[in-house]
Amino acid sequence: MAHEHTGEDCLSLVTIFQSLPEKDLAIVADIVSAHHFKAGEFLYQAGDEANALMIVAHGQAKVYQIAANGKEQMLRILQTGEFDGEAALFSNSERTSFAEALMDTDVCQISRGDFQKLMKSSPELAVNMVNAFGQRITQLEQQTTEVTTASVESRLANYLLETSAGLDDARFTLPLKKKDIATYLGTTPETISRKLTKMASDNLLENKGLQVKILDSDGLAMLV
Repeated sequence: MAHEHTGEDCLSLVTIFQSLPEKDLAIVADIVSAHHFKAGEFLYQAGDEANALMIVAHGQAKVYQIAANGKEQMLRILQTGEFDGEAALFSNSERTSFAEALMDTDVCQISRGDFQKLMKSSPELAVNMVNAFGQRITQLEQQTTEVTTASVESRLANYLLETSAGLDDARFTLPLKKKDIATYLGTTPETISRKLTKMASDNLLENKGLQVKILDSDGLAMLV
């Protein structure tokens, strides 16, 4: 089922826009367009023009490249509140990767043309946006440190909770193979299996293959 999202709802999910004054937020919200993708549909493909910032308002998508041997190479997962393509707002380039919806996913988009028109019409907004992007870079640097120090267990618990929330169900089939989840979390498939077994023995969830049923979401959240 598609979730209704206004432009401001989408922007409020994203750190770059959270620091903008209310009046600027309302102006930017006017140029946001909403798109819905079903599981298996592409948000974008390699070779497409990268001409828009995409914000995931609800759902999940995997971003990957195709290696020389034809195999998928996982790059990252986009979850609710995450975004992709901020560089597209400033420069003309081509997508080198694929983004595929793993479940029903709602995306809000801001095109480069609309965004640049806005920057020219309001120098004050342009300055605020540059400051916001500066803060974003600082946050990314901090995040990189946090990811290396956060435990695999913590990151896996967060991934399971996000996936369950995206699918709106405590019982679900993992939308990614364990090796892809391992790549995303920076670990091995064996470690993922071991952590799932431990979570099951702690009565946080039931797990059989790629089937998961969350029994204690509060307990899982405590691990995050």
